[in-house]
Amino acid sequence: MIAGLRPKFDLLSPALVDRILDEAYSILERTGVFFENPEARSLFREAGQEADEKTQRVRLSPRLVDRCLATTPAAFDLFDRQGDISWRIGGDEVHFDPGSSGTRILDHITGRERKPLTADLVSIARLTDALTHLHFQSTALVPFDVPGEIADDYRLYLALLFSAKPVVTGTFRIAGFGPMRDMLAAVRGGAENLRAKPLAIFDACPSPPLRWSRLTSQSLIDCARAGIPSELISMGMTGATSPATITGTLVQHVVENLAGLCLAQIARPGAPVIFGGSPSSFDMRRGTCPMGAMETMMIDCAYAQLGKRLRLPTHAYMALSDAKTNDAQAGFETGIGAVLAALAGINVVSGPGMMDYESTISLEKMVIDDEICALAYRLISGIVPREDSLAEHLFEDFGPETDFLKSAHTRKWYRAEHLLPIVADRDPYDAWEAKGGRSIADRASDRVNDLLAKNTPPLPDPALTDELRRIMAADAGANGVTDLPALPVF
Repeated sequence: MIAGLRPKFDLLSPALVDRILDEAYSILERTGVFFENPEARSLFREAGQEADEKTQRVRLSPRLVDRCLATTPAAFDLFDRQGDISWRIGGDEVHFDPGSSGTRILDHITGRERKPLTADLVSIARLTDALTHLHFQSTALVPFDVPGEIADDYRLYLALLFSAKPVVTGTFRIAGFGPMRDMLAAVRGGAENLRAKPLAIFDACPSPPLRWSRLTSQSLIDCARAGIPSELISMGMTGATSPATITGTLVQHVVENLAGLCLAQIARPGAPVIFGGSPSSFDMRRGTCPMGAMETMMIDCAYAQLGKRLRLPTHAYMALSDAKTNDAQAGFETGIGAVLAALAGINVVSGPGMMDYESTISLEKMVIDDEICALAYRLISGIVPREDSLAEHLFEDFGPETDFLKSAHTRKWYRAEHLLPIVADRDPYDAWEAKGGRSIADRASDRVNDLLAKNTPPLPDPALTDELRRIMAADAGANGVTDLPALPVF
């Protein structure tokens, strides 16, 4: 049987890819990148690179960059909490997750944004666990009912309790990595098991232009040594913190990512690293970084193409919107982003559920976006022959009474060939009106409530729950926090 063609696209010509990479290598060698972390500079010096203590500037030779690229895995597997289900991160495999570290949640009842609480993080973890097309969860919000000093591991604590899916996360403080690593190791039954079956991805963000902070450098070092995959999140804004041109921003993006990748590799060769980011077009009129802008999505798809040329796993913040409510803008920006990310074969796509410049999460949008992700997956699955004969055999006894609605062929293949959405409206007008003429946001709200009511969270066994609670309580106590918010009981 003839295989189907997977649709995909590239934005950069091979010649332009070469030019971008050549200039990035030149900047790394001649200009260098600033590393504020003393241990990072020491590691680079031990690797034979120029690392100035006074200026914090590190210059990287092409030979070192190539050596580090050679030791970075082109793909790796990420596992669920039980260690039974795995997802491949590499090639053209595509996985969606909600974005991370939002500071507000959209309340569907009031239509207003508000500060998130523990209960909101629990709902997001539970909802993500129930949504088929979001393969990973994320520590999507920063809770305001716990002190900021423990917000990083507290978010991971909730994620590990209330969802079995792998988690995209990150640390806000150098001291936060230890308890987060300990929680992940507790789930896996030890540090070596965690290295063999990673459960989490840690985001690490350089500060544009061309600077890695003390915190994010340490995250790269610590993750590499623990065998936890790092996701590099370069965030240039065209004309503000990166060159105004898309090609110029791409050059800077490659420089920042390769510098971070090299640090991870000299900390531990073979450490899994994802070539990613959250760059954006910069709106000079509003002083904003529109993630739903076409130019932003072009930058994302183009740097993913560059990452693939370097044989690296890829990531982007896409399938999200700058809209403030679940309106047409939220739909078209998210839909275009999800489709482009899928066609570009981006491995980890963070964004479903996000709006308002990556600052806000909406539960209703998560449900809508899950269906958008389903459409994107359907597109890249392509058009394939289902049987040896495409249609000829169906017309052998063709006559006036032929009815495909009643045919065995239709019963066999209809659901394999066609998506059946839940919240998208396909009713005739009269039927839609008879159901109350409700918006997609209202239907999504019903779906949120239904999923949360019918899906009991897959809680860890009591011994693991107790160990996670002990690790969390110990870090809270070390930071002067004696009481944590009460968690729901199921």
